[in-house]
Order: sequence, then C-alpha cells, then structure tokens
Amino acid sequence: MLGLAKRTGARFFQASTSEIYGDPRISPQPEEYWGNVNPIGIRSCYDEGKRAAETLTFDYHRQFSVDIRVVRIFNTYGPKMATNDGRVVSNFLVQALKGQPITVFGDGTQTRSFCYVDDLIDGFIKLFFKEGVTEPINLGNPEPINMLELAKEVIELTGSKSKIEMQALPGDDPTQREPKIDKAKVLLNWIPLVKRKEGLMKTLEYFKSNLK
Repeated sequence: MLGLAKRTGARFFQASTSEIYGDPRISPQPEEYWGNVNPIGIRSCYDEGKRAAETLTFDYHRQFSVDIRVVRIFNTYGPKMATNDGRVVSNFLVQALKGQPITVFGDGTQTRSFCYVDDLIDGFIKLFFKEGVTEPINLGNPEPINMLELAKEVIELTGSKSKIEMQALPGDDPTQREPKIDKAKVLLNWIPLVKRKEGLMKTLEYFKSNLK
C-alpha cells in the first residue's frame, strides 16, 4: 500500500494503535513515549506488527515524501461491534444480557479509556484532511475506568443479575491505558464528545436487537 501511495501520489492513512505503547510505565501516554513492549510476548505479534507498520510508514515519508497520516487508536466501542470479537465492552454487554458471569481478568484494577466510534471517525476525518500533520496523533477518550468498575457499570445499565467472575490475567496485559490528546486538541480541534454511559447505552441497544 505504501508503494501504491508512492506511485500514485496518494495520501496514506495508517490506523495504528495504543498497543504500540505496550505496558506503559507512564500515564497518560503522549505520542513522544516510545513504549514498553515485550517483543517475544504472547501479545507481541500485534504490538510489534503495528510498530513495524509505523516504521515503514515513516521510512516512506522520509525517503520518498509520501504524504502520511498516522493515528494511534485507543479502545473504541459502539454499535455494529461483533458479539464475539473478544473485546471487553462486547464481552461484558453480551454476558450481562445473557445473564452469564461477567469475566474480569486479574484483580480488575487495570484501566482502559473507551472512545465512542462516532468520535473516533470524526477524528479520522479531521486528521486525514488536515494539511501538514505527519506526526502520530493519539485519538481516544482520556477518561480511564478500571475493569471491575466497568463490569459494575454494565450490570447497572443492563439491570442484569450476572455475577462478576475473576479469572487469571493473560500474559503482558497492559495495566493502564490513557491517551494524552493535547496534539489532537491543538492540531485538529478535536475532543471526544460522547460520554461513556451514553455510548454504552447506544451500544447496549444494538446488542439487544442483535441478540434477538
């Protein structure tokens, strides 16, 4: 795709990820942070794959002047998520709606920052059409919540009788995820607008309909 962009003079948009920060030792994570990634860990194929993709993208920008945009996406959720995609929001909502135990890994204190899909796409569009922004940009909601709190929030929103079930923490699971979005604010005039409970309710309605 980079070769195609080079040949045609197209603008190249890379959907990168907060996972390039690995299990971060600082929070929130700014774009300047190089990350803390285990290159041979159980999650490393995704983390290192995205890091390598960023490397290639910037190589093409420097060597061939390809016009690039790189967005680092933090946890995103919303309607049209697959019920079995394995992400925490879909897992919790589906388990709650089915009355199944809600599975929380580790002690539940690990945090994630959830960005509603409409906000993310708005950020995509602003970044893609903004001239001259070739540095990586974090897009996410800087309001972290830990997994135990999220499970309780989902139970409350759904009115479910599900119980919380603690399970062993997977290897290299990040302890914290929180974007520093100063660059998005200044360069793109972007901030996420949809509050978590509002977004979860919209997502819940989708899953209710989908599970029927």
